[in-house]
Amino acid sequence: MTGPVLRHLGETKLDLGPAREAPRDKGWRAGRDDDGIAWLLLDVAGDGPNTVSEEVLAGLSEQIERLKADPPAALVLRSAKTEGFAVGADIGMLEKMTDPETAEQKLRQGHEVLDALEALSFPTIAVSHGPALGGGFEIILACDRCIAVDGASFGFPEVNLGLHPGLGGTFRLPERIDATEAMTLMLTGKTAHTKKARKLGIADVVTQERHVGAAVRDLAHKGDTERDRSLTDRAMALAPARAYAARQMRSRTAQKASKEHYPAPYALIDLWEEHHDDRTAMQQGEIRSFARLLATDTAQELIRVFHLRGKLKDQGDGEDGVAHVHVAGAGAMGAEIAAWAALKGKRVSLFDPDIEALGQAVRQAQEICDDAHCSALETRDTLDRMMPDPDNTGAAEADLVIEAGPEAPEIKGKIYADLEPRMKSTATLATNTSSLSLDKLAEGLRRPKRFAGLHFFNPVPKMPLVEVVRHAETYGTVSDQLARFCGAIGKLPARVANYPGFLVNRALTPYLLEALVLVDEGVPKETIDRAAEDFGMPTGPVELADYVGLDICLHVADSLKADLDRALADVPGWFREKVEDEGEVGKKSGKGLYIWEDGEAQKNGEAAEPEAELTDRLILPMLDACVECLRREVVQDADHADAAMIFGAGFAPFRGGPMRHARARGIETVTKRLSELEDKHGARFAPDVGWTDLGPHAE
Repeated sequence: MTGPVLRHLGETKLDLGPAREAPRDKGWRAGRDDDGIAWLLLDVAGDGPNTVSEEVLAGLSEQIERLKADPPAALVLRSAKTEGFAVGADIGMLEKMTDPETAEQKLRQGHEVLDALEALSFPTIAVSHGPALGGGFEIILACDRCIAVDGASFGFPEVNLGLHPGLGGTFRLPERIDATEAMTLMLTGKTAHTKKARKLGIADVVTQERHVGAAVRDLAHKGDTERDRSLTDRAMALAPARAYAARQMRSRTAQKASKEHYPAPYALIDLWEEHHDDRTAMQQGEIRSFARLLATDTAQELIRVFHLRGKLKDQGDGEDGVAHVHVAGAGAMGAEIAAWAALKGKRVSLFDPDIEALGQAVRQAQEICDDAHCSALETRDTLDRMMPDPDNTGAAEADLVIEAGPEAPEIKGKIYADLEPRMKSTATLATNTSSLSLDKLAEGLRRPKRFAGLHFFNPVPKMPLVEVVRHAETYGTVSDQLARFCGAIGKLPARVANYPGFLVNRALTPYLLEALVLVDEGVPKETIDRAAEDFGMPTGPVELADYVGLDICLHVADSLKADLDRALADVPGWFREKVEDEGEVGKKSGKGLYIWEDGEAQKNGEAAEPEAELTDRLILPMLDACVECLRREVVQDADHADAAMIFGAGFAPFRGGPMRHARARGIETVTKRLSELEDKHGARFAPDVGWTDLGPHAE
């Protein structure tokens, strides 16, 4: 969503008042206009969006003291950067706050600053034109009023770091909007975009950039207005009603995350249930709770995951030189790739000989824009950039051609034979194959050095990772370009070498196959899924297989069994019959391993508690496959393997990734357990020889 918004803003001069050219002082620029309104601009030094650090809070405190000495008619706070108001706390600051006592002290200092902002005697107005997240959102909540420019979004993503809001958000947001809506935002980490922010009451005014000045003057003269408390809020002042609501919140949270693995949402619910009607107690409780959570293993691992995301993101930095993308194939994946690239500003042509498929792709693009909270203008621009191309003419002008045809080498070969003569000699050809050998696909190409893989994951708009796959002859500059293309469209590039299943599918396939073996042994599907979910996987392997598509799982399994020199579990005969003869391929057909209704797998009651061996049979082969990929230099290092598995396969983030988990459990313990499983269940559990290079002290 932010991509198109920022492009529009880049063409619009932000209304920054008289502080635009003022010198920066601890992250702030200050000025006063002819109406006596003070403008305070957040402008943290360096490239990238604003973050809230100790220096920023100290600077805000100093600015507040100056304003108290010479009160303006009103105060406007906004960002001087096009990226938005602020994307949250400075992670480096959080990493240093590992001692709970020290953390509490620093948090109290931050609270004192925002309390002082809130207590100013003159109107305070926040303006946000993009993301206002975490600490940035908390600064806005300490202001009397909020103006949201089209494209603004507000949220508390702290739950993704194993935390909850820590600078007053736990009490200021429920005071501003409906308490249960506030808790939902904080518990899920979701953002409220412009229209929803206005509907909820976060934003008092929604306007376009050119009207910001007028909106500021209007609010400055309105003075403070008491916010009406909703019926829900009045009910939540009663302990029994609050207790009931808290039970509901815990139940919904438990469906997604256990308290053992993710304590933060449960700590927030406890805090709200106990102190919602007592602001002072809530504030003190928030400080203590945040400080304790910050010291937990979950928070420390999730902060590491934040850095892993940054490592992948860094690989996508720079200009990609891709103005025009041509996508060949308007099936589910091709249509989503085309729509997403267009939404992110690329000119896209989408080829398919099936006119009906092209029409469906356009409708799908509209849905993707809606889900991304695009405005009518942004949706129109996205659809204008995406051109249905039944004649395949766009290939001649494209800088990048992405083939998204069926997973059959002979069909892909025919597509390349038609595409390559049309393409510019400088254009890159990429395949979206999930498992086929790029070395083999490249054999018939005229320019194999300009050929590589771009393995998107399903669904494209939601999955952040793309595997950038190089084969034996791929130019390094081509891999660089594709990684930067991923960055340009808001994806995380994981650079991997050609290998059966690449990295993510190589590691996931034994996980899914073992689930089928367990089903074949008579273990209930629900118990298998519970074992993985109790470990921390977002979805169990049985449900995941249905979601991905059993036909795709079967194809990948067959492909890997043919190409790998390692043992894999045999695909049960009944499974092949289900897919090939009965057409029961999972969610998309309404029936697979589960029956699907209204987009949900229909499971039979409460799953039995799984035994530890069941969990090991599912999880340890993934760890072993990652070690194999490291040994064969499919992936750069253990950190990149962890990152790819977290963002591509959903491997339990709070465990830090498969390699981090292996070290935490102990290399010797893991290899011994694999050997025990090998003795009991067969060669598919034989530990890879690469484990010997990962001894207890190896990095």
